[in-house]
Amino acid sequence: MLGGRPERNMVSAERGLPTEWRDDGKGAEKNIKWSAPLGRVTYGSPVISGGRVFIGTDADGGNPAEQRGVLKCFSEKDGSLLWQAAHEKLRNPAEDDGSIGLVSTPAVAGDRVFYVSNRAELVCRAVQDGSEVWRLDLREKLGVTTNQASSSSPLVVDGRVFVVTGNATDMKSGKVKNPAAPSFLAVDAKSGAVLWSDASPGARILTGQWGSPGYGVVDSAPQVLFPGGDGWLYSFEPATGKLLWKFNGKAHEKPPGADGTPETMYQFLAAPIVVAGRVYAAIGEPEASSGPGALRCLDARKRGDVTATAELWRLGGEEFNDSISMPAVHEGVLYTADAPGFVHAIDAATSKRLWTHDLKANIWGSPLVADGRVYVQNAEGAVAIFALGREKKLLATVDPLPESAHGTPVAANGVLYLTGQKRLYAIAAEK
Repeated sequence: MLGGRPERNMVSAERGLPTEWRDDGKGAEKNIKWSAPLGRVTYGSPVISGGRVFIGTDADGGNPAEQRGVLKCFSEKDGSLLWQAAHEKLRNPAEDDGSIGLVSTPAVAGDRVFYVSNRAELVCRAVQDGSEVWRLDLREKLGVTTNQASSSSPLVVDGRVFVVTGNATDMKSGKVKNPAAPSFLAVDAKSGAVLWSDASPGARILTGQWGSPGYGVVDSAPQVLFPGGDGWLYSFEPATGKLLWKFNGKAHEKPPGADGTPETMYQFLAAPIVVAGRVYAAIGEPEASSGPGALRCLDARKRGDVTATAELWRLGGEEFNDSISMPAVHEGVLYTADAPGFVHAIDAATSKRLWTHDLKANIWGSPLVADGRVYVQNAEGAVAIFALGREKKLLATVDPLPESAHGTPVAANGVLYLTGQKRLYAIAAEK
């Protein structure tokens, strides 16, 4: 699943990953195991399981009437297409994903794959052949109204699927059409039946809800985290939906002495991660622009409204811009990126900045920690590779592949995967 495990912490045990590769589009290749065509535009990340690679994209067609959101399943061995599932566009300009396609990064559990379609459907398919097992239409069944795209990446744990529904404001009126519609769901993985739901953001949703849930076990008790479209972060008991705590990201509040402008109009968008009883979460917005963001570290042991009590540290203002990246925490160091293109290494306990590096382009994806290194891809497709540690050591900056941008590097079975707008690359060091 997104992040590799329910905790969403992008730290991999993979070894033997490449630090150089090349494909000039004219036949000169280095360390390219295979590449496979996607659609016209791709924003999700690949998931590798059971010899298969799953990724969401769109249909590559010039006729708007033929455009689709598509989930593709490739062979991990050679990149051949095993099956694909297509979903028609909504055709409603207020809700349609336009040219975005299927954004949701899928989750695989056993012989099932789960994802959210561009039509705001939570879908379960058989891994083997892509046949549909069940489908929950969030719009038709639950009254959800989306804004531009449905993009939540499902979290699957203990037989339950957790997902942000995408309930949103109307593009014209700016108001939430159905405040009572659920914003967060727990669904039975076998049947697709709704186990519990939460509509806490209600009419306070800022624009849309494009985040993904997180998960962690704190003091032997599991928690599932919901980044709400109202700027709050919520924690629930996974089995029952009981609210454990909630934290206001200050999207609606005015700081002391302010001129009336809220601290930020952004929200918790990237999936929060849980490490050693702490929650790390960044504030951002889906256009990945530069604005007032914040990176927060919260104590997940608190209960109730923890806005005034749970924050252990915060980076914001000029220290940290808006971000749609999940941080990765390894051996006490937090590696993260902000939207304008800066990579940061931060002491996870104290928030002390250890080092920063400018990638000279927006960063939409998340850092990957693997094989003693940090891999970060910028929006132009260049990948910076750093040595792990409290001192900055840039090992390499690899030039963009012909179709490579906006992605989060993923590692599996000794292979590094990079997502381009129109192609997926599997990169392996030559033996």
